[in-house]
Amino acid sequence: MKHIDDPRAVAALPQEPTPDTLRAPIARLLVATRPPFLTITLVGALLGVASAWADGAHLSPWIAPVTVLLALTMHAAVNVLNDWCDHVNGTDEINVGRLYPFTGGSRFIQNGLMSPAAMRAFALALFAFTIAGGLLLVAKVGPGLLWFGIAGAAIGWAYSAPPLALNSRGFGEACVAASFWLLVAGADFVQRGAFSATPFLAGGAYALLTTNILYINQFPDRAADLAVGKHHWVARLAPETARWGYVAILLAALLALVAPVALGALTPWALLGLVAFVPAASAARGLLRHAAEPQHLAPSIKQTIAAAHIAAVLVAVGFLIAGRAG
Repeated sequence: MKHIDDPRAVAALPQEPTPDTLRAPIARLLVATRPPFLTITLVGALLGVASAWADGAHLSPWIAPVTVLLALTMHAAVNVLNDWCDHVNGTDEINVGRLYPFTGGSRFIQNGLMSPAAMRAFALALFAFTIAGGLLLVAKVGPGLLWFGIAGAAIGWAYSAPPLALNSRGFGEACVAASFWLLVAGADFVQRGAFSATPFLAGGAYALLTTNILYINQFPDRAADLAVGKHHWVARLAPETARWGYVAILLAALLALVAPVALGALTPWALLGLVAFVPAASAARGLLRHAAEPQHLAPSIKQTIAAAHIAAVLVAVGFLIAGRAG
C-alpha cells in the first residue's frame, strides 16, 4: 500500500511512545487504552450519577465507583479494539497526517510496543472484564441495566470491527452520540434503579459535543482513511463542505441543552453547561479556517475536548446545586 506523502505531519512523531521510552508493562497497558480520551467517559458517568442524586436516589458507596470503573474499561476496550481494526484495514500504518495523541491511534502496533495479536487479546480481555462486572451490577440493580450494557457493547464493537465497521460507512457520529448518551442514562439507572427521562435530557448536549471530538479528529486522518476505504462523512465530503458538519452538531448540542430547560424538563441550573460553548465556538472558528490544513487543528481539537468535559461537569454541578436546594 502506498504511503501518503505529507512531510508536514511527521512533527508529532517524537511525542509517540516507543519501546525505549515506555518500558514498564503496566504503563504500556495503560497508555495503550489512550487515557487522554477516557476522562470524557469519567465526566459522563459522573453526570449520570449526579442526575440520579439530584432526584433523591441513594448513592451506594460501592455501586457508584464500580459504575464509573466499568464505564472506563468499556471505553478502553473500544479504543484498543479500534487500534487493532485500524491496523488490519491499514489506515494507521499509512497515516502520516496524524496529530498524536489526538488522531492516528495509539501507535502501539506501528511503533512496535505491542503485536497485533496482543492488542486484540487486550481488547477482548477488557471487554470480558467489563461484561463480567456489568453482570454483577445487573444482579444487584435489576435486569433493566442489561439493555444499556448490551447496547453499549454492541455499538462499541460495531463501530470499528467488521463486518459492520460503522464508522467506515458514515455512522460513526451516530455511534458516538448514542454511546455517550446511553452512558449518562446507564450511570443514572444504576443509582436510581429505574428508568427516567432526566438523564436522557441532561446527556444530549454532552453526547453531541463528544461527537464533535470524533468529527474534528477525522480531518487530520482524512487522507489515510480515504486510501483504505473508510468513508465517514469527513472523508466523503470536501473539507470546505465537511467543516460545516461540526457547526451543525454544535448547534444541535446547544439546542439539546437549552430546549429541555426552556420546556421545564430540566433545572435551570443545567444552563451552567452553556460555558462549554465558549471553547466549542472557538474550535469551530479554527476548523472553519483550517479544514483544508489539518496540521493546524491541534488547538481546535483541544478546545473541542475541553468543551465536552466542561458541559458534563457543569451540568452535573447544576444538578448538585438543584438537589441541595431541593
